[in-house]
Amino acid sequence: MEGNKPRLFNPVTGVFILLIVVMGIVLTAESIFIIAQAGMFSDIFSDITPVSPSKVAVIYVEGELITDNIPDGLGYASSNSIVKHLRKAEEDKSIKAIVLRINSPGGTPVAAQEIYRQINKTSQVKPIVVSMGDIATSAAYYISAPCTKIVANPDTFTGSIGVIWTFENKSGLYEKEGIQYYVAKSGPYKDVGADWRGLNENEKAYVNNIINQSYSRFVDAVASGRHMDREEVQRLADGRVYTGYEARDLGLVDDLGGMYEAIDIAAELGNISGKPEVTYVNDPSLYELLFGSEAMNNVSMREGYYQPYYSPYGRIYA
Repeated sequence: MEGNKPRLFNPVTGVFILLIVVMGIVLTAESIFIIAQAGMFSDIFSDITPVSPSKVAVIYVEGELITDNIPDGLGYASSNSIVKHLRKAEEDKSIKAIVLRINSPGGTPVAAQEIYRQINKTSQVKPIVVSMGDIATSAAYYISAPCTKIVANPDTFTGSIGVIWTFENKSGLYEKEGIQYYVAKSGPYKDVGADWRGLNENEKAYVNNIINQSYSRFVDAVASGRHMDREEVQRLADGRVYTGYEARDLGLVDDLGGMYEAIDIAAELGNISGKPEVTYVNDPSLYELLFGSEAMNNVSMREGYYQPYYSPYGRIYA
């Protein structure tokens, strides 16, 4: 009878098979990703080269530099995280040299100073070579200055030595919308930067003095790190961006090249004989690349990442 014919397809079985196939694809991709990270493809598909037990550590610095302790790879580079990676690389006896792969437009002066101080300490123990990607400007150049060597591509954007502090004046908007306010403050400078009014002349002089202090420390850091005269750095530190090619001629960069040239230089400075093993300290996992960080699923946490840039004192960047 027609009603007794066996079913050719069970939906439950189909879903189960589909899940197995998807899991297999993900696991295969994960395996390929891990192998690629370990640099094993070069051994499989090319002549076998003896690998030294000594390592070069690669630490990625990508995004705006801030002090918040947030996960890597979310568009920001946390000074807490970078300092932690530098300390671990310094303590690891198998790591003989470090490469900082920088792709950052800059960030806060404090974040730069925290990383700068740690680089100064670590570089006394192991050579640190900077590999600049598309951009390494302002605070990103700040942290590059004390490194043993700086390598940039010819068209890398770097330089932009300086500090900027921006304020918003929304008084016209508030007046148009009929928004009224009352300010109770303990001193004349307590509400400097409030967006319901602009800055008066005394306040402009006050904030310019703060900026000049930060700028002076920036110039000193570059002069010390690059072994340049302070006057020479000041001449270059007018906020302009330089290409990697220009920066080399100006003494802000040592060599032209990409990340693998930087790794070779680091291996040589670390007295590594043979092909060094390269360990990528904070490379994102496949899961993070596919699905993003779990932390970003939390809306309140995601909004919190932007707080440093929306303080009541305006926005200050290096």
